[in-house]
Amino acid sequence: MPARWTPSPFLRTSAAVHGAAALGALAVPAAWPWALGAVLANHAVLAAAGLLPRATLLGPNLIRLPEAAAQRREIALTIDDGPDPNVTPQVLDLLDAAGVQASFFCIGRLAQQHPALCRAIVQRGHRVENHGFAHSNAFSLFGPGAMRRDIALAQATLGDITGQAPRFFRATAGLRNPFLDPVLHGLDLRLATWTRRAYDTRTGDPARVLQRLTQYLGAGDILLMHDGHSARTPEGGPVILGVLPRLLQTIAERQLRPVTLTQALSP
Repeated sequence: MPARWTPSPFLRTSAAVHGAAALGALAVPAAWPWALGAVLANHAVLAAAGLLPRATLLGPNLIRLPEAAAQRREIALTIDDGPDPNVTPQVLDLLDAAGVQASFFCIGRLAQQHPALCRAIVQRGHRVENHGFAHSNAFSLFGPGAMRRDIALAQATLGDITGQAPRFFRATAGLRNPFLDPVLHGLDLRLATWTRRAYDTRTGDPARVLQRLTQYLGAGDILLMHDGHSARTPEGGPVILGVLPRLLQTIAERQLRPVTLTQALSP
């Protein structure tokens, strides 16, 4: 059973701003425009924080591996939006050939459609993590009830299929709102985003995607790629398949060791 949820300092400050504004407007009715302005400004900052995937204002957010993992020269490859029956098996073959492990943030409804593929990810030494059930583009607008139902359904689905409960969650496009942190806490999940992303759902140029991932690449980084919804190269293939061999070669040349998020956070 997780310990009681504690809001982040920023959320505690936001609650204090709302309380002070309400009390101020009651005590000095003429000041209500200022109180309203303070509340609106605070809501704007809350919304902005939810639109920044790597922000930590709304609660804990794993954007880099712990220092102990960095000292071991570890990095994490994270692969989102699968499983995809046309792409994921080839990604698994490439990872096997390089002898590395990755964390696959799988969509619950796709895992339901392709359970054998989801099981194969785990059987080949990787981890399946929670990317929501519906992968809704409106996820950041969900209230706490809808958010919990979506994440909990994905958690149950992925756990039942693989026999391994996910430990990490990633929101659609990394976008969220203040309701997410207490929901994750109640489900014993941890939010994980990334250090650097490839934008490989939009860019089909393998050289450009590779450059985004490898420029300044170093120990402790968390990389984001996509097997589902992958952009297509000019030749028509998923860009991840054009990038991954060269990325893995670069990682080896820099003497970095890809591990799962769970491995990186283990003692």
